[in-house]
Amino acid sequence: MILLASGLQSAECHPIVELMERPIEVELPHKLGRDEAHRRIANNVHKLHNHIPGGAQVQSSWSGDRLNLDITAMGQTVAAQIDVEEAKVRCRVILPGMLAFFAGPIEAALNAKGGDLLLEDRSKKS
Repeated sequence: MILLASGLQSAECHPIVELMERPIEVELPHKLGRDEAHRRIANNVHKLHNHIPGGAQVQSSWSGDRLNLDITAMGQTVAAQIDVEEAKVRCRVILPGMLAFFAGPIEAALNAKGGDLLLEDRSKKS
């Protein structure tokens, strides 16, 4: 609950909570071209839940070259967008207020391992 001049109000309804969201934006360069990068991401997105501590439920949908994700773990839902471009992939993750404290480690992990996870090609391996 939040105490306002007008009285108590649930934090779930208060606009201040929305301001606590923390966006993370990461660019992952590649030399695959747009179509190949799109194919690899589409082939790997189902593995995303394995890389989140405690597991997660991942819902995904494509709109052109944008992958929209809703990732639910530990009672929190994180929205993300992945835009596939000719020479890079742009990742935007919106952390809810409760997860904003973890923005630094999450951003570091995306920079370090994001390209490997998203752009890995297992189609040619036995």
